[in-house]
Amino acid sequence: MTGTCAGGTMQDWPLLVWKLIDHAARNHGQREVVSLTCEGGENRSTWASVRRRARQVAAGLRAMGIGTGDRVATLAWNTHRHVESWYGISGMGAVAHTINPRLFEDQIVYIANHAEDRVLFFDLTFVKLVEKLAPRFETIERYVLLTDRAHMPEDSALDLICYEEWIAGQPDDMPWAELDENAPAGLCYTSGTTGNPKGVQYSHRSNVLHAMAACMTDTFGVGARSVVMPIAPMYHANAWSIPYTTAACGAKLVMAGPHFDAPTLQRMIVKEKVDLALAVPTIWLGMLQHLEKTGGNLGHLTRTGIGGSAVPRAMIEAYDKLYNVRVIQLWGMTEMSPLGTIGMPTPEVAALPYEQELDYRVKQGRAVFGVEMKIVDEAGRELPRDGKAFGRLMVRGPWIVGSYFKGDGGQILDSEGWFDTGDVATLDPLGYMQIVDRSKDVIKSGGEWISSIDLENVAVGCPGVAEAAVIGVPHPKWDERPLLVIVRKEGVDVTADDIRAYLSDKIAKWWMPDAIEFVDEIPHTATGKIQKVALRQQFAGYRLPTAEVAAG
Repeated sequence: MTGTCAGGTMQDWPLLVWKLIDHAARNHGQREVVSLTCEGGENRSTWASVRRRARQVAAGLRAMGIGTGDRVATLAWNTHRHVESWYGISGMGAVAHTINPRLFEDQIVYIANHAEDRVLFFDLTFVKLVEKLAPRFETIERYVLLTDRAHMPEDSALDLICYEEWIAGQPDDMPWAELDENAPAGLCYTSGTTGNPKGVQYSHRSNVLHAMAACMTDTFGVGARSVVMPIAPMYHANAWSIPYTTAACGAKLVMAGPHFDAPTLQRMIVKEKVDLALAVPTIWLGMLQHLEKTGGNLGHLTRTGIGGSAVPRAMIEAYDKLYNVRVIQLWGMTEMSPLGTIGMPTPEVAALPYEQELDYRVKQGRAVFGVEMKIVDEAGRELPRDGKAFGRLMVRGPWIVGSYFKGDGGQILDSEGWFDTGDVATLDPLGYMQIVDRSKDVIKSGGEWISSIDLENVAVGCPGVAEAAVIGVPHPKWDERPLLVIVRKEGVDVTADDIRAYLSDKIAKWWMPDAIEFVDEIPHTATGKIQKVALRQQFAGYRLPTAEVAAG
């Protein structure tokens, strides 16, 4: 060999979020961005218009004195104005901080103050909430209401800025900020089920890499001909990256604004010819019930991306057989931007008979390129990928959190850079991961573990059951035993004996719940997951009938 090369010879092209919207505007400028609005009706925009108005947002913020790295908050639904603001905030160098409006008021106040937000963009829905909380916000200086002059409240106690008037007075040709690709672009806080929520600050680089990975065939598999509807809100880890991903590939973006009811979502899916929609399981359970009552259909929809909690086998089968819609399981976390795994089939799985294929589709899927995964025991030793051993799920990669905002929680990675997800999982030889439980929710019975998730998913398949949750209840002999909590479908009088009969040949005998209780509703977190902490509080002191026998 002669000569040496100090490094690669390719251009250094920083991965910045505004490059996504520039690409969409230049190459797919007339592709539609459609949303329902808080005022009523719909707005039909384009990627070119979104980019132009995002630049006006950026110019307006710069004129306000907002600088690089400042946090600008949003309290808003999925709408064209939210997307414009989002790109405008990060495009001018600030950090787009999406706040979850479904959190408790004290948590919203804590989050805004902890982030030191300087400006708040918010929807009409939240005027009364913001007016109530404003005296407790310590750093917010300006309030921008995402509406037009005709819908501005006349009697607000706040000095509100009308979004449409504000951006109309701004230039639309301000250059985007030239930043290091590792500069912060977005901020999202965990739902904070225990203790204060913690902030995850995404970089421009991590967001762009995540969007590129999300476009891949074995991920969301979207392109310029796709019509994508993120029902998952933008305050849930960037709407699972969809506003970034659709811009990266020029897909049509469809958003339902403040609407999460099945009739509205179904009408929009059919009208806009949506082929991929993404939401948590509760949305799709509600959709099944709506379609069953009305005899409706889902138009051009071919795939649903479902994440947030495990998808019951019965739901996967129902969408397959009744509506020819393929359910694709997703798994991730706010700390992962959020995408970790997706349930697209390998050739081996695709070739299996339907029932055997379902055995894989009920799993959370395979790791996306960019996500490394392993499972370990309590001593930190890596466990085999045999589909049987289960342990704590560890992850690392370029869009996975390295530390929480402001260093909260201290050192969160181990010595090799792995992040403990808090989930207990299995990994099989084909790379499929299955969540067995949250480490704090798994039921320890007589030295063996019972997966509350598996038990819930089987129970939901019972006719007459709308929703199911399982928690461990103390037992004098077995340490813990499962309590099954059921919400009946409207108008159906399913009994505990009916449920036990249904479960009898579908679960191990020792998994059979020791008691079944019926409730009107099961508590959920702000992100739509079953709130096991609240459920345990609700049933605190509950005495299992089998405990009486064991105590003798």
